[in-house]
Amino acid sequence: MDLFEYNRRNKEMQDAPLAARMRPTTLEEFVGQEQIVGKDKLLYRAIKGDRLGSLIFYGPPGTGKTTLAKIIARTTKSEFVQLNATTAGIKDIKETVAAAQDRKGMYDKKTILFIDEIHRFNKSQQDTLLPHVEDGTLVLIGATTENPYFEVNRALVSRSVIFSLQPLTQADIETLLLRAIADTEKGLGTYHAVLDTDALHFLADTANGDARTALNALELAVLTTDADENGKVHITLSVAEDCIQKRALQYDKDGDNHYDTISAFIKSMRGSDPDAALYYLAKMIYAGEDPKFIARRVVICASEDVGNADPHALQVAVAAAEAVNFIGMPEGRIALAQAVAYIACAPKSNAAYVGIDRALSDVRHVQIKGVPPHLRDGHYSGSAELGNAIGYRYAHDYPNHYVKQQYLPDELLGTVYYEMSDQGVERRMKEHMKRLKGE
Repeated sequence: MDLFEYNRRNKEMQDAPLAARMRPTTLEEFVGQEQIVGKDKLLYRAIKGDRLGSLIFYGPPGTGKTTLAKIIARTTKSEFVQLNATTAGIKDIKETVAAAQDRKGMYDKKTILFIDEIHRFNKSQQDTLLPHVEDGTLVLIGATTENPYFEVNRALVSRSVIFSLQPLTQADIETLLLRAIADTEKGLGTYHAVLDTDALHFLADTANGDARTALNALELAVLTTDADENGKVHITLSVAEDCIQKRALQYDKDGDNHYDTISAFIKSMRGSDPDAALYYLAKMIYAGEDPKFIARRVVICASEDVGNADPHALQVAVAAAEAVNFIGMPEGRIALAQAVAYIACAPKSNAAYVGIDRALSDVRHVQIKGVPPHLRDGHYSGSAELGNAIGYRYAHDYPNHYVKQQYLPDELLGTVYYEMSDQGVERRMKEHMKRLKGE
C-alpha cells in the first residue's frame, strides 16, 4: 500500500458514519452474540486458531455479521477477499476463483471469500461458487439477513456451518453507545458529550437490537446539539427522542420477519389469545404491511380455524376486509382489530377445513365411476331413458325435511369428511344431525 492509498483509506474512515468507525477489530472488543463467540465456543476457537471452514452468518441488520467477517480478515493468515452480492457478478466470481487457484498453486495459501448479502446472488451465481467451495479453492463466508435454508443453494448450505446471530440486548447496545461517547480516536470523545441515563436507555431500547441504528442516532444527536457554556454537548432524553422518532423494527415485507410475524399472528388467533393477536397486528401495521394482505389472512383464519363453531366470524372478517377497502388506513386498523379480537375469542373448529382437504384427496386419488344415477340431472328430454333421477327422493316431502338415501358415489360409501366438533354452533349442528338420523 503506497502513501496515497494509505491517506485515502484514512480519509474514508474519518468521513465514515460512527457505526463504521466504531466497528470492533478484535474478538475481545466484540459485544454480544456470546452464544457463538463467547470464549471456548466453536466460532471463537476457529477464529483464534485460524482454522475456519465455510460458514454463513445469518441474522437481522446491526447484529455483527460483517463485523465478525472483518475480525476474521484481520486474524487469518489466508488471503481475505470481499464481494458484495448486490454489485458482484459471475465475472467477479470467476476472477476471484482464478486468483485463488494461482495463490494456492504458487504459495499454497488459502483464500477466504466473504460475500455480504449472499442471498442476493441468484442461482447461477451461487452454482458458480459451489465447485470451488467443494474442492477447497475457496473458504466461503456468507452474511445474510434472510433464512439461508430458503435463500442459499442447498449444496452451499450443506457445506457450511450456519451461525444464527440474535438482536443485541439493550445492555449490549448501551455498552456500545458508552464506548462511542468516550472514544477520542474513532468515536465522539472529542465532543465531550454527556449522555443522560434516560437518553441512553431510550436509544438502546428503541434501536430494537440494531447497534447501527443506535449509533447513527447518537451521532446525529451529538453533531446537531450545541455545546453548553462548559464546552460539553448535553444529550437529554428530548434530544434522543428527536433523533430516533420511530422504533426500529426488524421487519422485511419479503423476508423472514414478515413470515414469522404473520405466522405468529395466525397462531395467536387460532390459539384464542386476543392480546397477542392484536400485538402482531399492530406490529404489521406499524411496519407498513399491506392492510389488504392482513385482511385476507384474517378472512382465511375465520374459515380455517373458527369455521362453523361461529359462522359469524367469517361475516365479521369479510366485513372488516370490505371496511379496509372502503375507508383505508389508518382508520381501517379499527375494523381489523375488531375482526381479529372477535376471531381470537370465538369458539374454534377446523372441521370444514379438514373435511374439504380429505375430499380433495379422494377426488385426486380414488377412481369414481360417476354420480349415482338417482342424483343425476333428470330435467332434459331423454334423461329418463338413461336412468337419470329415477328413484330420487325429494327431502322436503318427508318429516323434518329429511330422508335417508345414498348421496356419495358407490366407491366412497360410509366415508366421513365433516366431523363436527363440540364447539359453539357446530355442537348444535351436530346434535341436530344426530336427531335427524335417529342416532
